[in-house]
Amino acid sequence: MAMKLKDMIAKDEILSSGHRMCAGCAAPTVVKLMGMALRGPTIVCEATGCLEVATTIYPYTAWKIPWIHVAFENAAAVASGIVEGIDAMREKGRWEHETTDVIAIGGDGGTFDIGFGAISGALERGHKFVYLCYDNGAYQNTGIQRSGATFPGQETTTSWAGKVEPGKRQRKKPLAEIVAAHKIPYVATTTPYHHRDFIQKFQKALEADGPAFIHAYSPCPRGWRVESSKSMELAKLAVEVGLHPLFEVIDGEEFIMSGPSKRLKELKPLDEYLKPQGQFKHLFTPQWEYFRKEIQEQVNRDWELLKKKCGIE
Repeated sequence: MAMKLKDMIAKDEILSSGHRMCAGCAAPTVVKLMGMALRGPTIVCEATGCLEVATTIYPYTAWKIPWIHVAFENAAAVASGIVEGIDAMREKGRWEHETTDVIAIGGDGGTFDIGFGAISGALERGHKFVYLCYDNGAYQNTGIQRSGATFPGQETTTSWAGKVEPGKRQRKKPLAEIVAAHKIPYVATTTPYHHRDFIQKFQKALEADGPAFIHAYSPCPRGWRVESSKSMELAKLAVEVGLHPLFEVIDGEEFIMSGPSKRLKELKPLDEYLKPQGQFKHLFTPQWEYFRKEIQEQVNRDWELLKKKCGIE
């Protein structure tokens, strides 16, 4: 669908200024773009994490729409309860809104790891809500510990890099594809840099006939040890080097490569993404050069496999 800038900025923002997120954090931009896609009455439930803590320091809140804080692990379960509650009230004639969108939000820790059981259960039940994961690659709020979203070679406070270890050795979970395996109507990957792509995908998620899932890349200057002005540049590079390709999955079967990724003639070298970040600096020592090359080879293989799934030669 065509989208004009004036239409995007005409909507009231759902997050006020003064929200206390770190300088350069991409999560508030993710929320702002989500707000531009909303179509009417909306209820948000959010798991514990950076976004929750910094936007709702008692007794204040930066949220301008109905918002519920829930535990680290159960945002999706609470979203299911909200959906059931609205349906029950509607049957009794006690709910005036024809459409009410329910959105669950979690960081990568609360989504890839701690809350995944609740997410899987909600998807299996088929409750109509959108789950938004803002992925900053670690448990940034509690001290920058590794998560299932942490990349190979990434240094965190629980995946040290030094003479013995090169940071995290394991792969990052392919979360979007894991979620798509539930055969839900809509799954998509996004970044805050690709704003039109983000808004259009979130609109599709809201209109899906059942649960939908949005995986949003969300750079963290504090945890990644990078200049606060680099967040959007890194979000763009994550797509261009193939670490976070943009695609959609319809009904768990039809993979569609999104424009920003589809237009890439070839991937940029992974080093362009790694070099600006302190969390990867050890990979540029002679000792770990072989591991950096292995990561590049892995990214290349994953990219070719995704292209094949999307029907791109």
